[in-house]
Amino acid sequence: QVQLVESGGGLVQAGGSLRLSCAAAGGTFSRIAMGWFRQAPGKGREFLSAISWSAGRTYYADSVKGRFTISSDNAKNTVYLQMNSLKSEDTAVYYCALDLNYRGSYYYDWDYWGQGTQVTVSS
Repeated sequence: QVQLVESGGGLVQAGGSLRLSCAAAGGTFSRIAMGWFRQAPGKGREFLSAISWSAGRTYYADSVKGRFTISSDNAKNTVYLQMNSLKSEDTAVYYCALDLNYRGSYYYDWDYWGQGTQVTVSS
């Protein structure tokens, strides 16, 4: 079955950077999109960014636009999230997600989720 394996989380000082990775395995993927979410303590899951495999179009939530960059390595079925200028409020568990049947535009049906990786930003 499809699994998403995340890595790259950790502890970083405010103003620092991290790069998260998420690799999809267990299937033959086409027309997919992958994205990133986060969930801070006591809060709901927040959409951050997404990228489509075919066109490479990206979308960013306002909260991270200009600081975070999403990218993909299509051959490796891997999505990355480069996070710069990190703030304490970025502390959360970060999840990647996979849409197996992306149809375009900014609508996604997320079929699979990663296990989550903790990002902690200290002041």
